[in-house]
Amino acid sequence: MFHLRRILYLFLLLLAFGLPAQERAGPHWEVEGPPELEPVARRLRRLDPGRLADTLRLVGLEQAGSPIRVFLAPGDSDLARRTPPWVAGYAVGEHGFVVLFPSRTPSYPDSSLEDLFRHEVTHVLIARAAGGHPLPRWFHEGTAMATEIGWSFEDWSRASVAVMAGGAVPLAELDRWFAGGTGEVGRAYAVSGAFVRYLLEEYGESTVAAVLDEVAAGLPFEEAFARATGTTLARAESAFWRYQTLWYRWVPALTSSFTLWLGITLLALYAIRRRRQRDAALRRLWEEEEERRLAESTSDEPVH
Repeated sequence: MFHLRRILYLFLLLLAFGLPAQERAGPHWEVEGPPELEPVARRLRRLDPGRLADTLRLVGLEQAGSPIRVFLAPGDSDLARRTPPWVAGYAVGEHGFVVLFPSRTPSYPDSSLEDLFRHEVTHVLIARAAGGHPLPRWFHEGTAMATEIGWSFEDWSRASVAVMAGGAVPLAELDRWFAGGTGEVGRAYAVSGAFVRYLLEEYGESTVAAVLDEVAAGLPFEEAFARATGTTLARAESAFWRYQTLWYRWVPALTSSFTLWLGITLLALYAIRRRRQRDAALRRLWEEEEERRLAESTSDEPVH
């Protein structure tokens, strides 16, 4: 009877506090393409969906939804000819499909076909989390970059160049950059990724999910942003650029070779000065000791 009551008690506790949260399963995808690209298709099918579980958590999805359709397009296809040559892939999030051009070398922010694949699949998940409602391009791309592990030296370098060369750039201007040449596109990616990472550090890891949830409820993006973060997009943008200006303009200057050698020189001069001070103090100690000895020897001589 005692054991039965204990089991009943534990059952009631589970009902009161909820069952342990299950790990999110990653999204699933279906890869299609011509026979000559079948080796690439098999490679993508073998990728572990669990590696995108963190992406679901970032965008606030409990379930990934229906399988994502991935189309592999040959480099000589009509679709490839209609797409700028520097584009190695793209996603149509509202329709849940991704197009990849395996013959094209992925460009920043992706370094391999697998990176490109994950990046584009992330765009589909972002669109699903937003309920298919429109989002700024910079938010889409910055969030996709934020799902990647770490902040590479190339990310840092590109963001640094973007800040030092162009100064503060309105986020709305980034969407125009994404439609520009390769240089502008790279800078747009770098700034977008830096801004979304700043949001996650400043307002918490659930910030992106909260914004997307409000957008999915029907709010315009800027209103959704304000409700999720407690501040306006304009204020967050200003704070971000103040931080970036301090970091990317002063830190490179402080770590430049000139500053490094200047610091080494000043340290050497300080060390020389300290050494001379110690030597002078030691000489004074010796002189005082010598004077004391002379005084003692004089006092010890017999009086005639």
